[in-house]
Amino acid sequence: MAVFRPFKAFRPKPELVDKVASKPYDVLNSEEAREEVKGNDLSFLHIGKPEIDLDSNIDLYSLAVYQKGKENLEKLINDGVLVADNKANLYIYAQTMNGRTQYGFVGCTSVDDYWNDKIKKHEHTRKVKEEDRCQHVRITNAHTGPIFLTYRDNVELQNIIDYYSKTTPNIDFTDIYNITHKVWVIESEEEILNITNIFANIDSLYVADGHHRSAAAGIVGKERQKQNENHTGNEEYNFFLSVLFPASQLYIMDYNRVVRDLNGLNENSFFELIKQNFEIQESTIQVSPKNKGEFGMYISNKWYTLKAKQMILSADDPILSLDVSILQNYILDNILNIKDPRTDNRIDFIGGIRGLNELERRVDNKDMVVAFSLYPTSINELMRIADSGNVMPPKSTWFEPKLKDGLFVHFLD
Repeated sequence: MAVFRPFKAFRPKPELVDKVASKPYDVLNSEEAREEVKGNDLSFLHIGKPEIDLDSNIDLYSLAVYQKGKENLEKLINDGVLVADNKANLYIYAQTMNGRTQYGFVGCTSVDDYWNDKIKKHEHTRKVKEEDRCQHVRITNAHTGPIFLTYRDNVELQNIIDYYSKTTPNIDFTDIYNITHKVWVIESEEEILNITNIFANIDSLYVADGHHRSAAAGIVGKERQKQNENHTGNEEYNFFLSVLFPASQLYIMDYNRVVRDLNGLNENSFFELIKQNFEIQESTIQVSPKNKGEFGMYISNKWYTLKAKQMILSADDPILSLDVSILQNYILDNILNIKDPRTDNRIDFIGGIRGLNELERRVDNKDMVVAFSLYPTSINELMRIADSGNVMPPKSTWFEPKLKDGLFVHFLD
């Protein structure tokens, strides 16, 4: 059974929400974030990426950065920009992009569920990024960005979503990227109890996006448990801010790759090695793969379609059957000698939201030599791997739209 419970959120005043709500901290670098907040002192990027308010040469992991985040958060509260709800509530958060909408329940999930694997993961985390978010949580004493979770579709929960979607939301705005965000506050104690009871009968939740945030919530939650001699298990630090979406509503985009060199090979030799495991066909247009086992490749101003030969397809293995695994094992590793894509600086990753033009740009600018476009990983593949206790290769999924930071803040006490 999954624990899901209400909390007393700090939320922006409705008239200021479009100024406060920001992209998540991890989709912008510091320079991009500085540009994004120009002329907007209320942007939540001042909390998520507080280095933007300090000298550009500062160590991103210095104590001063996290203390600045705490100071900026406290200022938004003291200035009345963020206001606490009168009581613990649940919420529904809807996002509409390109005509499709996803509806998530906002509340708190359990640190213990994170550790006992009722909340299932599909990616490894990196210690330096884990510790970064841990420090942010420790010093701000808050979960300032929600964890993006999913669950297998449930008729009762869908009926609740359908009901609220026909009512007037408490928050309704469209951001500069033409994505509409709506929030409904669920105040009824009877309705809250009903929703939490339904989730209590759901076996597993899955981290869709936010593995480092959820790891930080789990680590800091355990620290607080050990530090509190009178720990009961009901304290706020035992729970973390989450948005739970039904799996069928989620949209996963391709997560593409660009590589800096051909590992000492000339182009002809590179193609000959690829042909051992793939059929290659030149294309007159950009290649956005339409099927599993199909890849696009851009090199020397030309696009090619690569189709994996049957002998390398592993339908029975949840990891080896992933397109990101096929590309990694048979081209990136076997031919280009990229053994660990998490640490090798010869490879970079391009989220599908940037489009195939970005792949062309990186290669045409001579920054990279070859680019690969992939067919998106499915949500069923993600859950299948998480259920098996395994993890995906890094950078396997790119979810859109991203959850806004700043719409909800959860304090640890």
